[in-house]
Amino acid sequence: MSAASAGPQAGAGERRPFPWNEAMGLCMGRLGWSPDSFWRATPRELAAVLAGLKGSNTRDLRPLARAGLEALMQRFPDAAAGRGTERQEGGDER
Repeated sequence: MSAASAGPQAGAGERRPFPWNEAMGLCMGRLGWSPDSFWRATPRELAAVLAGLKGSNTRDLRPLARAGLEALMQRFPDAAAGRGTERQEGGDER
C-alpha cells in the first residue's frame, strides 16, 4: 500500500493514523448512522465523508453545466415519452 492510499497525510512523507474517534463521533452522532452502518463502511469511505464535510478536495467540484444536465436527462429520463408521469394514489408526495 502506498503512502498516497494510506489515508490522511500529516506532511511530506509523514503518515497519521486514521481518526477513528472523530469518524465515529461524526458518523454515529452528527450524521445519525447506526453502528452497523459505520462498521460496514470502509476506511476510504469514512475518509471521503470526513473530507467532504471539512471541505477538503472541493476545489475539484464544479456546478453541473446545462449541457451536462441535458446529457443526464437523456440518459436517465423520468418517464418514456410522457408515459408514467401520472400520480398514483398513495404515491410519495415529495
